[in-house]
Amino acid sequence: MMSKTTDEQNWKRSPSIPLDQSDWLLAAYDYRLPEQQIAQNPVVPRDSARLLVVSSSVTHQHSIFRDLPNLLQPGDLLVLNNTRVIPARLYGRKPGGAEVEVLLLEEQQPNRWLALVKPGRRLKPGAQILFGGWEESAVQPGLPVQSDLPVQSGLPLAAEILSTDEPTGGRIIQFNLPEGQSLYEVLEQLGQVPLPPYITGSEAAPEQYQTVYSDRPGAVAAPTAGLHFTPELLAQLKAKGIDQAFITLHVGVGTFRPVETDNITTHQMHGEWVEVPPETVEKIRQTQAQGGRIFAVGTTVTRALEGAAQTGTLQPYRGKVDLFIYPGYQWRVVQGLITNFHLPKSSLLMLVSALIGRKRLLALYQEAIAQNYRFYSFGDAMLILPEASI
Repeated sequence: MMSKTTDEQNWKRSPSIPLDQSDWLLAAYDYRLPEQQIAQNPVVPRDSARLLVVSSSVTHQHSIFRDLPNLLQPGDLLVLNNTRVIPARLYGRKPGGAEVEVLLLEEQQPNRWLALVKPGRRLKPGAQILFGGWEESAVQPGLPVQSDLPVQSGLPLAAEILSTDEPTGGRIIQFNLPEGQSLYEVLEQLGQVPLPPYITGSEAAPEQYQTVYSDRPGAVAAPTAGLHFTPELLAQLKAKGIDQAFITLHVGVGTFRPVETDNITTHQMHGEWVEVPPETVEKIRQTQAQGGRIFAVGTTVTRALEGAAQTGTLQPYRGKVDLFIYPGYQWRVVQGLITNFHLPKSSLLMLVSALIGRKRLLALYQEAIAQNYRFYSFGDAMLILPEASI
């Protein structure tokens, strides 16, 4: 597993902006956001989202995402995450009829998943959960069934709780499927695409929480910086000589697990599955050799590329990455970044701070709030040009 950099390594690095001791304090990454600026629905069309362009170490401008071809240069390379969100939320019952909610987080072995379950205190190792066509026959005779949970139909599916996962508070669940049957196919019938908990009143269709280039199922949340691209915009970028390459990072608990230590350098990221294919590495090398710039579309792409370069040079990689990027980090691959606006005290906020500085980033967030930008998964975006990075 690719591991995070050590404190000693970070201290030896010398960014152009001096580091402040506060850069390692969790409390220094807090900010207040009016609730009405948490986007509940995506804009239509996707590329009409607003774009805060960070153009130098001191300047920024306001734009629209569809203007991206005019903000980048021929020869630049966009690296995108082609993961696809699976219908990871399931509703079922225990054999006695008690309701159960399951949110799949990460596949550990075929049909074996790390998941969050409700109510967790009642689901100990050995407990059975029944979904879909099992539900009506599984309820004890004469037991009244009253539920506000979504009604599920389709193939019967059974699962067993194997153990508790202490770091996440979740459960390891084994699904019992007939030989040759794919859990992903069953999920398409039984599951729901999960939205983040801060999206409480969305009318978005499930496909609006997928990027237009998603084709590798496995994520439980979307790589949201990529939601702004349309096929037409991608074609315009290519026509201008701005190429595209892909990695896969199945977004899971590692991206959203809260930082709970007052000193952020002691936080341990949860590993997420990554593939950086040889063709993407080759495109990056060619772009660098020709003087082009490497832009990561989202923090997931950033962690994938930087994680695959922890030996000193970027190499094809397939496996888990638990790299934690925060101020003081020495960048190896990524020069520019397209990203959404992130939650306070999140590891994602710390990653972006490592690129342009914490104080600068929080000042830009205050500007975005004042200008009524929309925040988080369905919100607006920020483009950080290489000239703005530290």
